[in-house]
Amino acid sequence: MPSAKILEAKQNKVAQLTELLKNSKSGVLVDYKGITVEEDTALRKELREAGVHYSVEKNTMLKRALAEAGIEGLDSVLAGTTAIAVSDADETAPARILGKYAEKLENKFELKAGYIGTEVYDQAGVQALSKIPSTETLLAMLVGSLQGPMQKLAATLQAVVDKNENGEEVA
Repeated sequence: MPSAKILEAKQNKVAQLTELLKNSKSGVLVDYKGITVEEDTALRKELREAGVHYSVEKNTMLKRALAEAGIEGLDSVLAGTTAIAVSDADETAPARILGKYAEKLENKFELKAGYIGTEVYDQAGVQALSKIPSTETLLAMLVGSLQGPMQKLAATLQAVVDKNENGEEVA
């Protein structure tokens, strides 16, 4: 039986994890065995720049925190080495960044599963999520697709105005 001090520390850790999970929009679990310190440092830097919290956690504590946060269906992947990346701002950021590393570091770094809100995704689902561009990129694509027709409309209207100024009849 663990001492009261150790038990309290573990309960505090689970409470912190639970709060982190409750406040997150999405998260991804990975198996990180075999990556080098340099690879891990680069990964952590990229995640930090994207506003994603990344940490290595004990499976039992993570299992309890997920249950307390109301995220069910991830118990089956909580074995071996486990790290979790969570975001409270961008739903696809953890999957996008970790998916890129999983492709680059085959056999060393593996996506396990993930969630958005309370919707749980298996490994294939997380891989699919990793292909979705960021919100900023999607908005830029939308603006770009709207600009083309608007520019054509503006050019057409300008041509009509120019014809009217020259005294030509507009049909």
